[in-house]
Amino acid sequence: MKKIALIASACLLLLSTASCSNEGSATEKGKQDSTQVKTADPFESQTNIRYIDMDSITEHYSLFKDYKEWLMKKNESLERQVKGLYGSAQKFEAECQKKMQSNGYLTEAAYKADVQKLQNMMINAQKQEQSLRRQANEEDVQWQKQLQDSINSFVIDYNKEKKYDAILYKAAGVYFNPSLDITNDVIEGLNARYNKVATKEEKKAEEKAVADSTATKEEAKKK
Repeated sequence: MKKIALIASACLLLLSTASCSNEGSATEKGKQDSTQVKTADPFESQTNIRYIDMDSITEHYSLFKDYKEWLMKKNESLERQVKGLYGSAQKFEAECQKKMQSNGYLTEAAYKADVQKLQNMMINAQKQEQSLRRQANEEDVQWQKQLQDSINSFVIDYNKEKKYDAILYKAAGVYFNPSLDITNDVIEGLNARYNKVATKEEKKAEEKAVADSTATKEEAKKK
C-alpha cells in the first residue's frame, strides 16, 4: 500500500510540473504573439465592396498638398498679423509704465486717461484678432468642403463604370482584404482631374493678364 501511495504521489508531482511548464510556455507564447505585428495577405474577393485609405489620399492628392501649403502660410501670416495688432498697444503700455516710474503724470486724470486709452487699444486689438481668426476658420472650412466634395464627386463618377456596391474608407472597418484596396486608382484619378482644372485656371489667369496688359497699353496710347 505504501508503494502504491508513493507512486501516486510521484505521478501527481510529475503532472503538476508538466502543467506549470505548459502554462509557462503558453504565457511566453502569448507574450511573443502580442508583440508581433500581423499583416494580412490578399486573397480573391467574394464581395463587390472596395475601400480607400484616406491617409494615403491626404499624402498624395495634389489638392491636399495645396491645402497643407495654404494652411501653413495662413497660420504664419495670421500670427504675424496678430503680433502686429498688439504691437502698438504693448508699445503704449511700456510708455505709460516709464512715464509713471518717472513721475510723469502730473494729475490722476491724465493717468486714468492713458489707462482708458490702453484698454481701448487692447479691446480693439482683440476684436480684430477674433475677426482674423474667424475669417481664417471660414476659409479652412471651405478648403475642407472642397476636398471632401472633390473626393465624393470623383468616386461617384469612378463607380459609374466599376459599379461596386459600396466604397468605404479604410478607417470605417477593423479588417479589409487588401485585394479590395482601390486607393491608388482613386489618387491617380483625383490628381488627373485636379491638374486638368488647375491648368484651365492658370490659362484663364494668363489670358486675363494679357488682356489687362493690352488694355493698359491702349489707354496709354490714347493719352
